[in-house]
Amino acid sequence: MKRREFIAATAALLVSRRRSWAQGARRRLGFLAIGDGSGRALNQAERVFVDALQSLGWVEGKNLVIEYRFSQPPDRLPASVADLVALNPDVLVAPGPQAAMALKSATATIPIVFVGVADPVQLGLVQGLSRPGGNITGLSTMVPDDFLAKRLEILRELVPGASKIALLVNPDNPMQRHYLAEEIPSMARRLGIVLPIVEATRAEELDAAFASAAAQHADAIVDFGDPLTYVEAPRIIALAAKYHLPAIYLFRHYANGGLSVYGADAGDLMRRAGGYVDKILKGTKPSELPVERPTKFELVINMKTAKALGLTVSPSLLVRADEVIE
Repeated sequence: MKRREFIAATAALLVSRRRSWAQGARRRLGFLAIGDGSGRALNQAERVFVDALQSLGWVEGKNLVIEYRFSQPPDRLPASVADLVALNPDVLVAPGPQAAMALKSATATIPIVFVGVADPVQLGLVQGLSRPGGNITGLSTMVPDDFLAKRLEILRELVPGASKIALLVNPDNPMQRHYLAEEIPSMARRLGIVLPIVEATRAEELDAAFASAAAQHADAIVDFGDPLTYVEAPRIIALAAKYHLPAIYLFRHYANGGLSVYGADAGDLMRRAGGYVDKILKGTKPSELPVERPTKFELVINMKTAKALGLTVSPSLLVRADEVIE
């Protein structure tokens, strides 16, 4: 093709794409949501994501179709992934490491945007943060500082003298497996505390996990953060109250009854994910979009729960909190 003809053809293609967006040509998005879909309503972070797309001109029901499938219970994940890939959507969205890894294993061609993966390089999702390569990119929760140590520090301010803090983990979570093997033993030695592990891979195992923490005389508990515990937040908050265990959680929605939350702002991550989806729908390749880290964090203290646990929250911690629930 001659140079002039090539330029003309390229310009016509761009005009055609712009016209299709303006006229509302429907694009398809596959969203592998956390949860089981029962009593389905968008959670706060998902609403932020949909609102972000709408602000960028992508309106569900007009020029965008969002297909939701669900990652819980865990044995449902393979079927949900197969369903979404079979739809051949323009973009796939994967909150959490399990969903991201499952989608990446299922397709090497459909663009994937992950959200809330602690270390996508360690998991092999991307080649590097600045140059992800392949068909996948997204938003990480990786931070330069030791994030778990920071959460433990906050919990020890809430419970002065705490020397044994249980860690609630899901051993099926690939990122948590890495931490358990590589990070936890050295962290316990460095901080001079005992960090017993209590495990749950399914909802019905949570009661036994908390009972184990109490039987080991834990002074407090850290919810490591996982799709299972995200979905089961009300149950976990109730178990922490039952066993009188001060707890720190990762996600904002635990603040409704949970003692404390410290983590990346999930709503902000989902808003930025909407921007990535917009760019991909307009022709940018995932490999051209670097993996971004969180820039906003939330520290929330629930004073009502603190009082129920007999805790006195220090003024210095209250001053640092982004929100204090009375």
